[in-house]
Amino acid sequence: MFEEKKKLIYLGSDHAGFEMKEKLKEYLGEKYDLTDLGCFSEKSCDYPEIAREVGEKVLEQEGSVGIILCGSGIGMTMAVNKLKGIRGALAVNERMAEMSRRHNDANVLSLGGRETSWEDAKAIVEKFLNTDFESEEERHVRRVKKINSM
Repeated sequence: MFEEKKKLIYLGSDHAGFEMKEKLKEYLGEKYDLTDLGCFSEKSCDYPEIAREVGEKVLEQEGSVGIILCGSGIGMTMAVNKLKGIRGALAVNERMAEMSRRHNDANVLSLGGRETSWEDAKAIVEKFLNTDFESEEERHVRRVKKINSM
């Protein structure tokens, strides 16, 4: 029989999100096709470079998503949203993750490695990965097109 293709996820973090990124890799590894784009240690690094790399890969690979982490999630979110076609969402709870997908078709999730508990991070990531965009709702499609044209 045919094996169902796993969702492709690009992961990236700076040093402050490194520990949680490593936990997410282990947690998600069996269910998803993961590509870790760095960083690869807790040595200080610049988050805009990692955010750019994750965003560019998401844009290259249709249907993929990104998960990015820094200390608060704020810097990574700001950086990744500079890329046209990326709709990055900082989610601090499951509801924000759900609505970012359902109404905004977010393609990158940002988390705060120093601000989010491991249990909350798992729940937020699961909600993000398992919520579909409401593409049958014209108002959501129209709004996402407007975001993409900016």
